[in-house]
Amino acid sequence: MGSACVKITKYFLFLFNLLFFILGAVILGFGVWILVDKSSFISVLQTSSSSLKVWAYVFISVGTFTMLMGFLGCLGAVNEVRCLLGLYFTFLLLILIAQVAAGTFFYFKMGEVKEEMGNIVLKLIRNYSNSSEEGNVQQTWDYVQAQVECCGWASFLNWTENEELMNHTSITYPCSCYNKHNSTDLPMQTGFCEVSDNSQSGNNPEEWPVYRKGCMERVQTWLQENLGIILGVCGGVAVIELLGMILSISLCRHIHSEDYSKVPKY
Repeated sequence: MGSACVKITKYFLFLFNLLFFILGAVILGFGVWILVDKSSFISVLQTSSSSLKVWAYVFISVGTFTMLMGFLGCLGAVNEVRCLLGLYFTFLLLILIAQVAAGTFFYFKMGEVKEEMGNIVLKLIRNYSNSSEEGNVQQTWDYVQAQVECCGWASFLNWTENEELMNHTSITYPCSCYNKHNSTDLPMQTGFCEVSDNSQSGNNPEEWPVYRKGCMERVQTWLQENLGIILGVCGGVAVIELLGMILSISLCRHIHSEDYSKVPKY
């Protein structure tokens, strides 16, 4: 019966470590996605804020380390190596403590993250220009406004803070904010567009054919949805870590007792 329990424990530990390895690969992939993504709002934050890049490298490091731990756990379980199992248990405990600490820190910093996000977008809108050197970031924000069907951060009036736009003597608006429901769909444009056949002098924002709703609410919803995925993955990793710790210490203790029983008695 004892031998059968050991085999079951060993196979379950191998299975959990295989899942642990896969989840580590998911965390690694998420970190890489943050760095390479160029077609969503995450690109605006990544280019404008160094803190998001730091988090991306943290995800990559944690994912790589998690995969390594999964590999060590599988190897220790199959070969019943006490040294690897003990090292695996210790590292799992350290990772679990680090995850709890990081999650608590991020939870209490959510307000600051939202505030920084708003400041980044408002700064981008104020400095938006057809001749700006930050063309890639501007194009990404244009993509966000066109796809999400919003304009500005809190509302389209945020664009009135852009001096270049407001200095136009005719009705001119951000092209990516154009309300496609007013007419047939047009391909997305970037920069500033002028309203044709308008006799009004001055750039009156109330006459802009743009979306009235800002992007803040929808972007925050998008981030919260992705944050839910991240938290779900981290929660799954934590459960597997706990199970892995229990199984590894059980198998390690059995190997110790088995080795002790094999010592010849005189």
